[in-house]
Parts: sequence; C-alpha cells; structure tokens
Amino acid sequence: MFTDPVKNLKAFGFREDNIVADLGAGTGFYSVAAGAMVPRGKVYAVEISKDYLATIKHKATEARLHNVEVILGDVEKKGGTKIKDGLLDAVIASNILFQISNKENFVLETKRILKPKGRVLLIDGSAGSLVHGNLAIPKNKAREIFEKNGFVLDKEINAGAHHYGMIFSKL
Repeated sequence: MFTDPVKNLKAFGFREDNIVADLGAGTGFYSVAAGAMVPRGKVYAVEISKDYLATIKHKATEARLHNVEVILGDVEKKGGTKIKDGLLDAVIASNILFQISNKENFVLETKRILKPKGRVLLIDGSAGSLVHGNLAIPKNKAREIFEKNGFVLDKEINAGAHHYGMIFSKL
C-alpha cells in the first residue's frame, strides 16, 4: 500500500461525532479506519465501482461498524456524490486526484458537500513515485487546484515515502 491510512487519519484528526466522506473510496481502507475513529459520527464511502462498494460493506461488517454507508457515485460531477450541500465536517481524498480527468469539478463537488470551515485530507502519489508514475499530480499543482477553488492549506503531513499529504480547509 505504501501509505498508512490510520497514521494519516490520526494526523488529520477527527472528533468522535464527525460526518466524513471518503471520495473514491476504492476498497475502503480509509472508510473503515475512519469509521472506527468516528463512533458517534458517520462515514460515507463514495465509489463508482459496485464491486468495491460490496468490498467496503463486507469490511465494515467484519469490523462491526454500523456508521459506514456506501454510495454509488461519481465524484467528478456536480451532485455526483449524492451527498447534501454542506453536510460534512471532513473529506478524505486518497489516491484519487491522479485518476480524475476533471480535477476542478472534483474540488468543487468536495467544496459543495463540506460545511463552512470543513476540511480535506488529500493523499496522493509523489511525482515519479512507483505508485503513480507519469500520472502523478505534483504537490504544488494539487495545492494550486484546491486554493484557486476556495480552500486554504492548513498543513502538510508525512504520508510516506511515495506519497504527499495535505490538509485543506474550506474558506
């Protein structure tokens, strides 16, 4: 995996009652870890692959988590996450930015579903890393996309040798 979801989420920080979305949740590593960290909150695992959603459901059931809900959604479209405007305290975006063709739409959808001052944990592969190769989005480019669409960088985190991590707040 090259990066540790639990370590990254601890660096991000949650309250027990946070409402969170894991956008492009994949097989649910972050969704399940976040579900355990917000026992009085909720985690929406948004994914475009039905097979991955079944995997996430299975993992959440095995972990006895009842606060992880899967959503079949498209994170690149306005309203594609199927989450209400301003509902979330936090968004997790791990290893997804490099896969998205319309990065601005993704950031705008993220902004739409976050509460004022809501936060984003962005984890993505470093340029030239074995993980993402030529598809990697340089850290400065990722920062630029978020900042020009209404976010401010709070801090960077150490997300491992092959990844960068940034925490943004919605203005």
